[in-house]
Formats: sequence, structure tokens, C-alpha cells
Amino acid sequence: MSDSTPSTPRTEADPFVPAELYSQVQQFYARQMGLLDDGRPDDWAETFTEDAVFREASRLNEPLRGRVAIRDSSRARKQRLDDDKIDFRHWLGMIDVRPQTDGSLHTRSYALAMRVPRGGALDIFASVVCHDHLVRVDGTWKVADRDLHHDGSGRD
Repeated sequence: MSDSTPSTPRTEADPFVPAELYSQVQQFYARQMGLLDDGRPDDWAETFTEDAVFREASRLNEPLRGRVAIRDSSRARKQRLDDDKIDFRHWLGMIDVRPQTDGSLHTRSYALAMRVPRGGALDIFASVVCHDHLVRVDGTWKVADRDLHHDGSGRD
């Protein structure tokens, strides 16, 4: 399999990435969100770099800094969902991928976070805009920086 880094240097202003790279990014997100939704917080945290930063507009505290903090937060979230008998799912779409000159990627996507109490009705918990900075680490895409903005927060 070829490396997904574009063979010709591209700029952030370039409108499109090659189809193969776009497909890899889609697969990355499908796997990443699947790990979270399947209740695998340790594996999900591995999709972030060691020094990743995770910002979420709804958090009143500081951003999560580092894979360990991201993992610990995800473990606590999984425990709360298990205790409350809630299934949680994410749906990602409208992924815009912008190559950077260093081979990394900036992405922007929309996400719906949905929860279903076991035996209950679907509730769309949040609609967010997700800005990621993806980098290659040992041939695999990882999130170095994630910034989530909930719709209605006044930010995009």
C-alpha cells in the first residue's frame, strides 16, 4: 500500500486531495468513531498522538492534553454510559480534507452524537463541527489536535 502523503507538495488552498487519500481519511474516521462507540476507550485513545490536544466548546475546564488524559476521560465516559445503560453512536459526514505542506492534514467535518437508552428512543445529543489536525505516525493517521464546536455555540 502506498503512503498517503501527496507526491507533489500541495498548499492549504488546494481544493481537493486525491481520492485514495480521501478514502483513507474516511476509513480512519469510521474506525476511530467505531472504537469509541464500541466502548473501547483505550484503543480509541491510541488514534491520538502522545501529545494530542482535545478541545470541546461544551467543556468548562481546560482542553484535554495528551493521550493519557484523553484515554482517562474516555474511560470515565464509558463507565457513565454503562452505568446509565445508554448506547452512544457518532455519525460523521461532510469531511473536508486539506493537505498541508508538511504532509499533515487539516480536516473539517460535521458530527451527530446520538444516544439511545437501552429499550428507549433515539436522542440526538449534539450536532458539532469537528476540526482535526491529522499526522502520520508509523504509517498510520493520528489526531494531533481536535477542536469541537457544538452548534448553537456561535463558532464554526
